[in-house]
Amino acid sequence: MSEITRETRTVETSNDNTEVRDDSQVPESTVVARIVYIITSIIATLLAFRVLLSLLGANRENAFADLIYTLSYPFAAPFFGLFSYEPQYGQSRFELETIFAIFIYLLVGGLIARLLTIKHKEPV
Repeated sequence: MSEITRETRTVETSNDNTEVRDDSQVPESTVVARIVYIITSIIATLLAFRVLLSLLGANRENAFADLIYTLSYPFAAPFFGLFSYEPQYGQSRFELETIFAIFIYLLVGGLIARLLTIKHKEPV
């Protein structure tokens, strides 16, 4: 059997210098930043599903709705006191505090990822 190895080299030129970057050697901080982005996206997606199900008045006894409510609860719970939240499953409700939670998680996740790659010239 033969093995195929692919190398990618990027040459960037500017007014005063030329930089050669080997794409096979991605800095660890960039990989960690990408993992932070993925985790943040998963949390935001769970919370978005929660908002949608709550807005449509999803039945908590349904397996899918129960799964989404259970998985998203730990991430949404810290924000429940902001707007006098009383959980009422099965009734249509716009969860403003969950929208606020999505915004905060995306902001904090993006900030952490950016801080991890602050010494790099180009964003992740």
